[in-house]
Amino acid sequence: MIDAQQVMGWLQEVADPEIPVLSIVDLGIVREVSWEQEVCVVTITPTYSGCPAIFEISRAIEQCLLAHEIKSVRIDTRIAPAWTTDWMTEQGHSALKSYGIAPPVQRAVDISGIIRRPAMPAVPCPQCGSKSTRLVSDFGSTSCKALYRCSDCREPFDYFKTH
Repeated sequence: MIDAQQVMGWLQEVADPEIPVLSIVDLGIVREVSWEQEVCVVTITPTYSGCPAIFEISRAIEQCLLAHEIKSVRIDTRIAPAWTTDWMTEQGHSALKSYGIAPPVQRAVDISGIIRRPAMPAVPCPQCGSKSTRLVSDFGSTSCKALYRCSDCREPFDYFKTH
């Protein structure tokens, strides 16, 4: 039987369809890998319950694992607890920044486990690093991002909102 960590390593190859520099592992949507006899069960939590990319992600997971000679794959979708940006890896944060998207700068869940909806924070520009930025729109290229502009380099950029 193949180790779950090995499967997670292979799943690092599966890119998020909307942000191709992020793997689904770094995005934090792969919650668990387990085995039921000969079936590899991958449990995922979509970034939101109506995510239209979930079918594409599921298909990409199956194709990846079949390419690594896992003959039987089942994808389970778990929507509770809801996905949070807290599940993103540091590698995911770095990939977002290098892609020109400011990563979340706050935690979504506080130490007591209560989900917060924080106000829009001061967001460093992913281009020049300046903290002199301003919110232009609560919604950027997708609903999970906000549009900001840097006052120093004058570049607009998306901020991956905390949720």
